[in-house]
Amino acid sequence: MLVNIRRTTVPIITKNPSFSIPLLLLHSLKHPKTPTLNPPKPLSKPQLEDLVLTRFSHGKFSDLVKNVVALPSVLLTAGQNLVPNNGAPKTELPKRFSVEEMGREISENRFGFVEACCVKMAASADKGEFLILPNLKLKVFIEAIRMVFEIVYDERFVTFSYGGRVGMGRHTAIRYLKNSVENPAWWFSVGFSREKFGGQHVDKLCLFIEEKIDDKVLIDIVKRLFEIGVVQIELGGCYFGRGFPQESRLSSILVNVYFDGFDRELQEMRLRKKQENPKFEPNQLVSEDGVFYKPVKIYAVRYLDEILVTTSGSKMLTMDLKNWVVKYLEGRLELKVDRVKTAIHSAVSEKIDFMGMELQAVLPSVLRPPMSEKALRARKKYLRQKEVRALELKNARERNRKKLGLKIFGHLFKKFKQSDGFKFEHQIENEVRKMFSTWADEVVKEFFGSLEERWDWHRKLSAGHFLSLRHIREQLPQDLVDSYDNFQEQVDKHLSPVKARKALEEEEKRMEEEEERKYAKRTVEDLTRLCMKVDAPIELVRKAVRLVGFTNHMGRPRPISLLTALEDADIVKWYAGVGRRWLDFFCCCHNFKMVKTIVSYHLRFSCILTLAEKHETTKRESIKHYSKDLKIFDMCGNGEVHFPTERDVKMMGDMNLSDPKHVDGALSLALIRLASDEPPYSCVAHFCERTDTTVYRLRLMQKLLNVNPLDEEKWVRGMGAIHDSLNLKCLPLCPDHIHDLYMGKITLQDIDCTSFLDVD
Repeated sequence: MLVNIRRTTVPIITKNPSFSIPLLLLHSLKHPKTPTLNPPKPLSKPQLEDLVLTRFSHGKFSDLVKNVVALPSVLLTAGQNLVPNNGAPKTELPKRFSVEEMGREISENRFGFVEACCVKMAASADKGEFLILPNLKLKVFIEAIRMVFEIVYDERFVTFSYGGRVGMGRHTAIRYLKNSVENPAWWFSVGFSREKFGGQHVDKLCLFIEEKIDDKVLIDIVKRLFEIGVVQIELGGCYFGRGFPQESRLSSILVNVYFDGFDRELQEMRLRKKQENPKFEPNQLVSEDGVFYKPVKIYAVRYLDEILVTTSGSKMLTMDLKNWVVKYLEGRLELKVDRVKTAIHSAVSEKIDFMGMELQAVLPSVLRPPMSEKALRARKKYLRQKEVRALELKNARERNRKKLGLKIFGHLFKKFKQSDGFKFEHQIENEVRKMFSTWADEVVKEFFGSLEERWDWHRKLSAGHFLSLRHIREQLPQDLVDSYDNFQEQVDKHLSPVKARKALEEEEKRMEEEEERKYAKRTVEDLTRLCMKVDAPIELVRKAVRLVGFTNHMGRPRPISLLTALEDADIVKWYAGVGRRWLDFFCCCHNFKMVKTIVSYHLRFSCILTLAEKHETTKRESIKHYSKDLKIFDMCGNGEVHFPTERDVKMMGDMNLSDPKHVDGALSLALIRLASDEPPYSCVAHFCERTDTTVYRLRLMQKLLNVNPLDEEKWVRGMGAIHDSLNLKCLPLCPDHIHDLYMGKITLQDIDCTSFLDVD
């Protein structure tokens, strides 16, 4: 059934549409009103840093909007950052709007486009909730401001501040917890009550910005963005760093700026505690009585609005530290701390949730356990099988060489009978010479590696010879006697089994001592050290699997009927996007094998069953057609594999140090393809001009299940959700960007959601 669709854009209408900013720009940057001969070019990061640093004077940055943000080259660079592709950077962007004209409006203090570029989207009539989204032009302006903030503050933030920074993501924080935190005893995570930034928080944020930036225009812009609602910060929620459209790209760095003062105070407290502990050399950490010295340390990690504080000291020290943290956050920052969630836990006996993972202090042997008896037996069996295979290969080589040698000698004998002598080509002669040389080297190496053969030859060449008798030696010439003695020395040197046996015994003894040393070291570490174990919350992952419908109530894979309306390739890509995001997110966890099992078994067979239900076939026939790797063939017969194969899943591990997007965005969203007789629209991905698009309808999981994401009993704790206002909206997407959206390479943040289509 064909549907009629139209593009809808609903600008915000306010009582005071004019954007009043004090006229501080008396000598603003003059942009030419006619097109320039030399179009603007994007800036590299060093060039942008140099441009921002030119505005640094007397400890502050000044006039950043007029002299940096308003430049067309900076706006062009901001637009390039929004392009959702991984290819080479473009020298120019599609002409959706003029960066020269936009820069002129900014430099002339004309910010009326800020309100005009916002779209209000209603979630439901009964709730009265709205979502304010910026269009592409306003996104470029916000991205330019974010780039300036990043250059100003990134080097200023403390080392334990993660999130919203280049190279400082979740996996980097997990690596710090694994490698740097020693002997954690007590810890607590700060939990905030769900609260959006109000006027007092925005004013305090602007005061923090003014400590480093002297630009009232920039401060007024930040306030206006919060007032309109296009930039929002909600602490205690579950949407930071997940690629949801309701999260602005500017929010992360503003959160870091807001918590920067708290981070510095906590860092000074950590340094004072470190200086209180006396310094010892590594060999002085153990006293003569065998008592190990453990210094008291404070560790802290903050990922946006999630804070974890760990101590290796007493519980009283941790309680005093927690009271100071709560007092600072509630007093100086005026935030609402959930005191029930902000409770002290034992690092050894209790797990704690942080950044979507479970942390616990364990013994080093738990992370790196010794081989069990079963594993040792399996290893010995494998070594025996390896020796048998090596012996079979050796016998095969000997047999083949014997045949080859007989053929060569037969050929030589035949040639010798037919001619007066041997005449070979130089190439053949070199190949035969190399072949026999390699053969001889292997025979000699094998001979010296066998004690029995060496013992046998040593006995034959040295025992019972008449030249060893004294009365015989006196009657022989001295040269013959000396030659015999030299021969015996060489025999003892190369064939004596005593030296070889001693070498083998020494090697075995060394290996035993090495095993004892490793056992002693492992035992001492278990008695003196505690390490950090990071686990994936398997119960929550399984609950999410059941909630979406990958499995039934018994935990067995089942089809998802909603997806049967998609193409086969889109079904596989949707499953592949969910699976790859789970694998990328939890690849640093100790129980990563359990996540692999969920992806490789539950998701894979749910996809197979969904394809079987769509085509009304059995699971066996679907596996026969698509294989277990879910190989999809296009119209030309070319096969593509989007879902990670079983071999790829087995080879995955903790290799990446990135900030992967959470699975929430892909898990709670389904895109249903629509049929339409309307002319094609341009793709709504940022700066994509392709018109070979297909219209897709967004279906949100919380609406399909009729579940409130705030209800943790029915929803999954810690799992976010896309805003309800985007439910049933239609977006035209080109084949490349719908592929990237399914596979998790881009998110709804990389799409202009204000250019949605309404269905009549």
